[in-house]
Amino acid sequence: EATMKANEWQKEHESYELKWASERDAEEYEKQLARERRESLNLRNAEGRRIRDNEHEMKRNDMNKEHESYELKWAGERDAEEYKKQLALERRESLALRNAEGVRIRYLEAQMKANDFHNEHESYELKWAGERDADEYKKQLARERRESFELRNAEGRHARDVEATMKANEWQKEHESYELKWASERDAEEYEKQLARERRESLNLRNAEGRRIRDNEHEMKRNDMNKEHESYELKWAGERDAEEYKKQLALERRESLALRNAEGVRIRYLEAQMKANDFHNEHESYELKWAGERDADEYKKQLARERRESFELRNAEGRHARD
Repeated sequence: EATMKANEWQKEHESYELKWASERDAEEYEKQLARERRESLNLRNAEGRRIRDNEHEMKRNDMNKEHESYELKWAGERDAEEYKKQLALERRESLALRNAEGVRIRYLEAQMKANDFHNEHESYELKWAGERDADEYKKQLARERRESFELRNAEGRHARDVEATMKANEWQKEHESYELKWASERDAEEYEKQLARERRESLNLRNAEGRRIRDNEHEMKRNDMNKEHESYELKWAGERDAEEYKKQLALERRESLALRNAEGVRIRYLEAQMKANDFHNEHESYELKWAGERDADEYKKQLARERRESFELRNAEGRHARD
């Protein structure tokens, strides 16, 4: 019986030993699980911090690139404004030059008209003086015929003397008329030479202005090509960087590129429009030049026609006076 009790105690003691051992094992396992959970949490926290740092770095890079894109856009807009101002200044200078040329042409036309009026007035003065002289001579002859019937022989001699004097006067007048004709022809030649010289000077001035405008256009085209090359370089660099980012960032970059391309198309359209306006203004300038030359030719023809009519009128008056 004592042995049985001892055995029972031994078994009970072993049972308690097993129980305590299992409890210790459970505690050790729980401690190990807690330690593993802490390590796993620390690992996940470190991974989370690394991911958040990476996301923050990516966002900061995206913000920097977006800022650079806006900087490029604003720089392009400022360049476009400067180009518009420069073109407006050149248009104002070109208009001022054309206005000055128009004022000079109108002044020359007014001077030519004044000369025409003066020549026409002198021609009429000569015509009226001849008519008055003829009327006076007719009255004198009538009075002498009424008063001198008894002295016809002496009057005949006097009449022959008067006719000789008149012929001498007519020859003198004809000589003076030819002198006036030759002087007017020399003045016309001098005026034509002056017009040719002024046309050459005007053409030289317009050629110099055209060369300056073409040089400016060449410089602007070269700057546009450099800017376009730089834009493509930035685009390719952005595409290489875009390969490392997420799909959402790639979509945002494509939208940004589409915006820049639309801005480039608008700027090129404005440049083409301004070039078309420059070509139109240059064509109008040439139209004014050709119209001035046509008016000058018409005026020369009109002067020649009026000179011929004046010569014919003076010849007719001379024949009438001789008759």
